[in-house]
Amino acid sequence: MSLPPLREVIAAHGLSASKALGQNFLFDEQLLDRIVAIPGDLTDKAVLEIGPGPGGLTRALLRAGARVTAIERDSRCIPALAEVEQAFPGKLRVLEDDALAIDHAELMGEPFAVAANLPYNIGTLLFTRWMGGEQWPPRWTSLTLMFQQEVAQRIVARPGTSAYGRLAVLAQWRALPKLAMKVHRSAFTPPPKVMSAIVHVVPKEAPEGVSARTLEKLTEAAFGQRRKMLRQSLKGLPGALDALEACGIDPTRRAETLSVDEFVAVARAMTA
Repeated sequence: MSLPPLREVIAAHGLSASKALGQNFLFDEQLLDRIVAIPGDLTDKAVLEIGPGPGGLTRALLRAGARVTAIERDSRCIPALAEVEQAFPGKLRVLEDDALAIDHAELMGEPFAVAANLPYNIGTLLFTRWMGGEQWPPRWTSLTLMFQQEVAQRIVARPGTSAYGRLAVLAQWRALPKLAMKVHRSAFTPPPKVMSAIVHVVPKEAPEGVSARTLEKLTEAAFGQRRKMLRQSLKGLPGALDALEACGIDPTRRAETLSVDEFVAVARAMTA
């Protein structure tokens, strides 16, 4: 069964991108095929997709040979996704649900890649959840995610830059994120006000003796008042100032000057 072009599907189902759900649709099949090539060979690989909308990226993933589980909250898109399901028998599973309310590892039941044009309003929240948790390596093998370009730059930022913050530390301390592709706003319908970019993340070995929860609390406090010296921003976090001293880190420094390794060292001293 061949599928009609996405624009025809949108028209046939009377779909329009919902601002409330942070939707922007991608129609360019060549661009979508380039995106799904980023994680490498997906033949018979389990892939989780969040917010498939009418199924543009879903089609590309299926064309690449993946077995896709798609979570879509917008009931208007379910009939369009059902057509994709029929065209690729046994290869697509669609759940009408809220991606934030589901345990993704339990849902997938096997190692899986994540590929998604994330809804703007939940993208960062989902990302920090995938990067969190004490269990490492995670069940996901890679993340290939579309973000607003500004968010993507924050994920890959280096210390001392204006984009460097909590997101960079959480992304980089036990994973390797890279900016894989920039996507012009004109590629979307409707075009968003900002440019987008795709971040590709693979897990790496986690440093020993560090609690993920401690690191999360540390970065939250440190960057919560990023213009303040660490002795001010961390004074309310038990053990943090002692850990700074134990690591030989000057408490008059500001959070954005600390490297990821320095944050890890402080979190390790606090965990001990």
